[in-house]
Amino acid sequence: MNTQKTLLRSALILYFVIAFEVLIMISPFAGFFYSVFNPVLLGLAGNSSTRWLSAFYLPHMVLPQDWLLQFIRIMGSVLFVVGIAIFLVCAAQIYTAKIRRKGAVLGGLYATIRHPQYLALGLAGLGLSILWPRFLTIVLWLVMALVYYFLAKDEERRMLSAHEKTYRAYMGKTGMFLPRPLEKSLSPSSPFGKIIFAVGFGGAVIVIAFLFRAYTISRLTIWSKAQNVTAVAILPEDAFMMDHRMAAVLALKDIKERIRDDKRYLVYFIPQYYVMQGMIADTGGDWKLFNQHHSMAMITDWISNPFDHLREGQHAMHDGMHLQHQNGAGMEGGMIRRLIFISIEDVPVKDPSDLFSINALRVPQFMVDMDVHNLQVIEIKELPHGSGWGTVPTPVF
Repeated sequence: MNTQKTLLRSALILYFVIAFEVLIMISPFAGFFYSVFNPVLLGLAGNSSTRWLSAFYLPHMVLPQDWLLQFIRIMGSVLFVVGIAIFLVCAAQIYTAKIRRKGAVLGGLYATIRHPQYLALGLAGLGLSILWPRFLTIVLWLVMALVYYFLAKDEERRMLSAHEKTYRAYMGKTGMFLPRPLEKSLSPSSPFGKIIFAVGFGGAVIVIAFLFRAYTISRLTIWSKAQNVTAVAILPEDAFMMDHRMAAVLALKDIKERIRDDKRYLVYFIPQYYVMQGMIADTGGDWKLFNQHHSMAMITDWISNPFDHLREGQHAMHDGMHLQHQNGAGMEGGMIRRLIFISIEDVPVKDPSDLFSINALRVPQFMVDMDVHNLQVIEIKELPHGSGWGTVPTPVF
């Protein structure tokens, strides 16, 4: 039994380590983490049947303009913060009771739910699955929910063994994870029914995640008027400039000579100081966020400023950025944009949405800094293959 509990708790720890990948990847410990975790991601990505697990199902780099995607992103932060807060309250109740030797905790949050601490961790885990929306994270969240169920059943078995009369009466008045009337109406009573419910719930969650991925792609700000080049804007307000300038940009000699007719390209149309560009390609050391020393500031932005951190998160690391903004070269109203050209391989492209296919191989080619209003090229730089995190599978939107 102790071995079983150790395995279950280890599974929970594994989930939170993987779910906190986004926090670790901007920390100084990213190299150590990916030395262990990246072979797993690459193994998943290398197999056609598991490749989807390393992909993402909600926007993480692109600023969503759709109200539904904005709402879901905000709810990710809310669920995470509320879940952690409830868990801490539960922990305070439990340890206060232990210090005062009052026995089992049956009041407070435990008055209507027997395991509010597991419910809280489940909410926090779901929030993390939205904040770092890799399919692997949501699948492991489902595994975590199953682990919580078994841990809760084990705790109840031990409580019944020690305090059968009192705890059985308590179980008759409370629900396991939800208030009893609600839980009774939702949960099947037979063991077989519970298995069907669990399988159906897990399948529904994964299907919904795929639907969200398709919905996200359909809401991207895209320009696709060239034969073999499609552009996607990180900021929705760049749509007008991208629509009116991309054709002329592609006709510039320095850019046209780098585009091959036999390749298909996806161009990220981004602000020059866009904070997440290292996930698209290795554009320089400044954008390998694990090299910075502002991890806590970035983590706070990531949770509490779900949209502003994409616009302004980098100001904490670049004191001169505001000067750039004032000179018209920053995100706020400037005309200087960075265009990152990525070749799309291994998939037939019949529609712009195919460029974001889970099976597509995306290879960075070159980037251009330019004043898109005046069509003035400032710098062109060839890019190494891979992102700022090397071969780590990263978001594409």
